[in-house]
Parts: sequence; structure tokens; C-alpha cells
Amino acid sequence: MALRITLNPYEKIIIAGAVIINGNAATHFIVDNKVPILREKDILKEEDAQTPASRIYFAIQLMYMDPVNLTSYHKLYWELVGDFVSAAPTTLKLIDGISEQILGSRYYQALKLARKLIEREQALISSAMKQV
Repeated sequence: MALRITLNPYEKIIIAGAVIINGNAATHFIVDNKVPILREKDILKEEDAQTPASRIYFAIQLMYMDPVNLTSYHKLYWELVGDFVSAAPTTLKLIDGISEQILGSRYYQALKLARKLIEREQALISSAMKQV
């Protein structure tokens, strides 16, 4: 099934590892095969992965975009997840959902759930700050 994409002016997208930057007008195109695709709004730069949940997101992003090094990214993911669940056990159900997607090689779906993990982490931090 083909994927229709509309890029806004100057929007970036990564398609199969290639960074594409749109020109000054909206562009419409179709990707006709199955390749990893991330829109600019979904891309997390390594230097922006500052919290435990964002580092988990970044590890999944690497799995999705760089399957050649999948083994090392999986190892990193499981280390990060172990530490995260130890610190925030209430997130276990969400982590289980992310892990299920990863084990099924559904990395884009895992990224979507990891966004929710980042939101949950922010809520936990906010709640903890109010109690101080």
C-alpha cells in the first residue's frame, strides 16, 4: 500500500536514511514501497535526548532507521528500559506495550507509544515537583 505524504515548505523528512528537505512550496508525493520514514516533527536529535524516556525514544528511532546495527540498539533499549521501570514502576504497562511492538519489528508503532512514555515521564516529574 502506497503512502501519500505532503511536506510543508522547508519541512524535513527522513526516507530510508536519506534526509530530504522540501523547497519553498508544499510538495505532495507517494512512497510506493515499505521503507522507514520519519517526519521532522517525529525526529529526535541525539543531543535532545536528555531524559530517560527520550533516550528510550532515541534508541527505538535508531532501530527503525538503522537496521544494520539493530542488535546494539536492542541491547541499549533493554538497559534503558530496565532502569526506567526500576525508577517508575507505574510505567510498566506502557513499557510492555512498547516492547511488544519492538519484538514484532513494528518500530514506528513503538515510537508512537514512546511519545506517550515521554508525556508520562513529564507528568511524573511535574507531580514530584509539586510535592517538594
